Amino acid sequence: MSAIAFLDYVGVALFAVTGALSASRKQMDIIGFMFLATVTGVGGGTARDLILDVPVFWVQQPVYILLCAGAAVVTFFTAHLVESRYRWLLWLDAIALAAYGVFGAYKGFAVTGSPYVAVVMGMLTGTLGGILRDVLANEPSVLMRKEIYITAAMAGAVSYLLASGAGLPVFAASGVGFFVALCIRGGALTFGWNLPPYKSRPGRMPRNGSSGP
Repeated sequence: MSAIAFLDYVGVALFAVTGALSASRKQMDIIGFMFLATVTGVGGGTARDLILDVPVFWVQQPVYILLCAGAAVVTFFTAHLVESRYRWLLWLDAIALAAYGVFGAYKGFAVTGSPYVAVVMGMLTGTLGGILRDVLANEPSVLMRKEIYITAAMAGAVSYLLASGAGLPVFAASGVGFFVALCIRGGALTFGWNLPPYKSRPGRMPRNGSSGP
């Protein structure tokens, strides 16, 4: 198995586990576990493939569905052993984001040849599954947390493309992208790293005879 294919499987499997952990927090039955795990595991990749207008990966290779279902079943019987399921969820999500973000960039570039599209596909692939998970499970969205999230996926995708453009083989370039994304997201979870947020300001007074802000 190539390094880039390994990242694909890791991203899907770990996102599926985070979906199953969310299901455990909501005390769902095993079918609910499987559903939430699968949506989380394949959500980002499905959107990526639809946008790129290529065959959806799990339709071509149903093994991904079995992978998500297996992750859900294992989590169903072991989630009670985890002391802080939400903290595990965040860290597994960080690893999945790093892996899947790099794979998304790889596939985006392979299909289009555009580094800009590749970065967007990396960001989308690495984050959408987690966002869907939180919406469906009615959890506090990772997107709304103050710590860096989407930026980590973007940094991983950019790092992968720069390393690949510098002549590194795919396995080394993907390792660079994964490391950068995981360090940024891990640092955000550990130290609360965040970008300066928008601060509201009083609106401008309308000019005479004009309307609106």
